[in-house]
Amino acid sequence: MAGIGKDCQIIAVGGFLLYGISEVLILALRNSSVQNLTAISNNAGVDSFALGQMLSTRKIKQMLASYVGENKECERQCMAGELELEFTPQGTLA
Repeated sequence: MAGIGKDCQIIAVGGFLLYGISEVLILALRNSSVQNLTAISNNAGVDSFALGQMLSTRKIKQMLASYVGENKECERQCMAGELELEFTPQGTLA
């Protein structure tokens, strides 16, 4: 997965809650030098798993999701103006 992604890229991450997520993709992006990503996903994961890993390393600048209620870091970044969040109905994402 080396060399995937670039700054300011839009990524769509599959899965539902913590099931069926793209773990290899998420880890590769988390460990890469890319920044300012826009993530489209059903949810924001949790603090230590799924997209939560990318939020905690500040890889994501904008999030389009239908549910983010289990990720405290996502909440903190949104409230501090560090993360743009757009709620999108789950049917629209599908």
